[in-house]
Amino acid sequence: MNRPLDLGTPEQFRRHRPLDVLIPTRNRPAELAVTLSGLAAQEGVPDFGVVVSDQSDGEPAYAHPAAATMVRALRHRGRPVLLTRRLPRRGLAEHRAYLLDNSVARYVLCLDDDVWLEPGTVSRLVTAIRELGCGFVGNAVHGLSYADDVRPETHGHYEEWDGPPTPERVRPDTPAWERARIHPAANLLHVTEKLRLPAGAWRAYKISWIGGCVLYDRAKLVDAGGFEFWRRVQEKHQGEDVAAQLAVMDRHGGAGVLPSGAYHLESPTTVTERDVEAWQVVLTDSDTPQPA
Repeated sequence: MNRPLDLGTPEQFRRHRPLDVLIPTRNRPAELAVTLSGLAAQEGVPDFGVVVSDQSDGEPAYAHPAAATMVRALRHRGRPVLLTRRLPRRGLAEHRAYLLDNSVARYVLCLDDDVWLEPGTVSRLVTAIRELGCGFVGNAVHGLSYADDVRPETHGHYEEWDGPPTPERVRPDTPAWERARIHPAANLLHVTEKLRLPAGAWRAYKISWIGGCVLYDRAKLVDAGGFEFWRRVQEKHQGEDVAAQLAVMDRHGGAGVLPSGAYHLESPTTVTERDVEAWQVVLTDSDTPQPA
């Protein structure tokens, strides 16, 4: 019998660790268990904690025996885990803002609840952000069901940074916005295979945005506004991660990291009400000249 799971408390969790992983979840117990299993297998990384915030319609996903076991495995390995519920739902951006408020770590990894990380992924991301000094780095997720679907027309959008990333203003209808075409399906996996990098090597490349697995310098994310724009967008939105990354890139720069160790579970989305793109609202507000 699976015994009751200790949820932890925010007061116990909030510590000045090098890294916290922030996971929003809803109605995905199996996927959450897989996501947590990837974290439990990470090696060679600094002390990190995990916050899971659940907005499921019924029982929280972390109460499922498989997910609960992975929570216990993380704690057994010395990784603090805080389990919370954030109800009623006020939209994706508000959920991310709530998760961020539960951390005072140096870096925060925003990880979706349907992404498995292969061993070594978190260590590589931490190494990259420390060396690059930018606002965030990320691993685009691979869809392995597309592994045999090679799309060479997208590969030309891969462009490496020559030196540390610099602040840049990425907007729709610009060449930089087209960089996103490198991320769907298994396109980045195919680019990585062509590069034939030696073991342990990685590259930083230019992006428009990255979904699913993004490591932020927390202070720089907060400096760019974090996810506080949730107050300006209606509840039924998507693209909150895009909005935050565009703001951080404006001030501090950002990069994708290759190879990516992030794999999408390709489950059906739980975000079915997408009336507004949050980034469109935020960009419209930020790009509108203010009265003198």
